[in-house]
Amino acid sequence: MPLAVTVSSREVFLDDLRDRLVHGHGFSVATMNLDHVVKLRSDSAFREAYAAQSHVTADGRPVVWLNRLAGRPVDLVTGSDLVEPLAHICAETSVPIAMFGSPGTVLDASANALRERHSQLVVAFRAAPEMGFDPESREADSIIERIGASGARLCFVALGAPKQEIFAARAGRALPHVGFVSVGAGLDFIAGAQRRAPRLVRILAAEWL
Repeated sequence: MPLAVTVSSREVFLDDLRDRLVHGHGFSVATMNLDHVVKLRSDSAFREAYAAQSHVTADGRPVVWLNRLAGRPVDLVTGSDLVEPLAHICAETSVPIAMFGSPGTVLDASANALRERHSQLVVAFRAAPEMGFDPESREADSIIERIGASGARLCFVALGAPKQEIFAARAGRALPHVGFVSVGAGLDFIAGAQRRAPRLVRILAAEWL
């Protein structure tokens, strides 16, 4: 069965995640872009990880347009744009968060930036992976155990595709009360380590270029 975007409305999607976080129900979120579409055709482990996600959003205008052409209108919901609203929800609902992926300096800077904007936010865990991290390794098992022990109930996973989706699927099975969101370079943007396309380019729906 072909994989598809399952999130049609950004507002309804965020309301659902808030409800899951409040009630301790886990989830895993993948954000489909053109790079993912290409990789999914040839990578069976990636396809299995995608199939295990509870939510798949459209991350990129081409994916939005293709869905609309197929008669399935969907909102644009990028991984990068999920960090701030989910941090806000977690701060409001006293849900501790975890960050995994990106270099340690980026994790520190993004954690500080988020806490400045969301004063009640608790960052319970953050870890940078070793070079060549394997999401199906013993190291991954150790990270999953540490996330669980930290008390975090939402984890931003910033490993890049397909590692982040494979890790999220595996971690979600081990920690069914935790939400895992694959955010790509989302933490790098928060930390200022990478820059997004200018706002005008995004408004013109040309960021994917």
